[in-house]
Amino acid sequence: MYKKEMIAMLLAGGQGSRLGVLTADVAKPAVSFGGKYRIIDFPLSNCINSGIDTVGVLTQYQPLRLNTHIGIGIPWDLDRNNGGVTVLPPYEKSNNSEWYTGTANAIYQNMRYIDTYDPDYVLILSGDHIYKMDYEVMLDFHKQNHADVTIATMPVPMEEASRFGIVIADENKKILEFEEKPKEPRSNLASMGIYIFTWKVLKEALIAMKDQQSCDFGKHIIPYCFEHQNRMFAYEYNGYWKDVGTLGSYWEANMELIDLIPEFNLYEEYWKIYTKCDTIEPQYIAPEAFVERSIIGEASEIYGTVIGSVIGPNVHIGKGSVIRDSIIMKDTVIGENVTIDKGIIAENCKLGNHIVLGTGEEAPNELNESIYSFGLVTIGEDSVIPDGVTIGKNTAISGVTTPEDYPDAHLKAGGVIIKAGEGR
Repeated sequence: MYKKEMIAMLLAGGQGSRLGVLTADVAKPAVSFGGKYRIIDFPLSNCINSGIDTVGVLTQYQPLRLNTHIGIGIPWDLDRNNGGVTVLPPYEKSNNSEWYTGTANAIYQNMRYIDTYDPDYVLILSGDHIYKMDYEVMLDFHKQNHADVTIATMPVPMEEASRFGIVIADENKKILEFEEKPKEPRSNLASMGIYIFTWKVLKEALIAMKDQQSCDFGKHIIPYCFEHQNRMFAYEYNGYWKDVGTLGSYWEANMELIDLIPEFNLYEEYWKIYTKCDTIEPQYIAPEAFVERSIIGEASEIYGTVIGSVIGPNVHIGKGSVIRDSIIMKDTVIGENVTIDKGIIAENCKLGNHIVLGTGEEAPNELNESIYSFGLVTIGEDSVIPDGVTIGKNTAISGVTTPEDYPDAHLKAGGVIIKAGEGR
């Protein structure tokens, strides 16, 4: 193998349990975003746009769709004989088969993969954030400071700081202190979970901490490097960055794509977002249809009204239907005279006729109010909704439902229907 200056390791094994039924059967990085993309397309595109041609993608939870999507990396120009993209699931060793137990443990189990490229630097990325970032600029910063570890950071509102790893840095951005999710944060500079390590420093830390339970970067590796007097710096990033780990932030980030002046622009020439594209026919908007401020995927057929929504590829919306402020993922069929307000409908769902989603007042969700809130209606993939039902806010549905599942043809606000063996 040729030596590489820097390779990227992309952590994409997360279940994303705060996305509820959306991630019942699919890893969070493989969830659709912005119509035609999947969340993992953003960090992968950042790698290619930053000139990084060797990426290890570490998968674990429900990896099938992720593996199919990445394939041999052609859309990202990562189909290379030397380097390219490699999917790295946990594998059986001769004596035992070990799941990845933490973010750093996943890297530890793949040290041999990294060593084949003998890199000077290793970039650690998370597969579930939406942002554009030039990692080359961060690497220049790392080199200029003769750093052992550089942590990408961004200012967050002080009241949110306790959700993150927080760094305290001097005027030269040298890190003086690092605290993982402090109760009383003393700074608002949050770690983005993006790190550049000098490989020999990372290797030493991984080996030293290998017996820690659920070995993790924020909890174990960063504190270890800090205690061993490694030179650690905070690279400050001020662009758009969104952790789409909750239904609310996922919905919001999709809605921001269609703002009049979008905070996050998918249409920039010099920083393209690449994805696997199916060869499908163009969209069709019928004469009686009305579409405003929306993204409409290819091969979709629109006969109704779509306002302020993100519609994936190959979606059918029937006559008289009105979709507002919603996300409809690919291959979903919506019948006639259906009204959807603030819905997230996953892939390959079938909704009958004369249905109303997102009606009435809000009420806390009976299964998990911290997940199913924000006034949304969330429907997991491959679900079926029968004709003539109304569904309240903060609800979740997963599976093939029948009229019997809806007393008085209604699912009250905060209600849940999850058919046995499906959803979470």
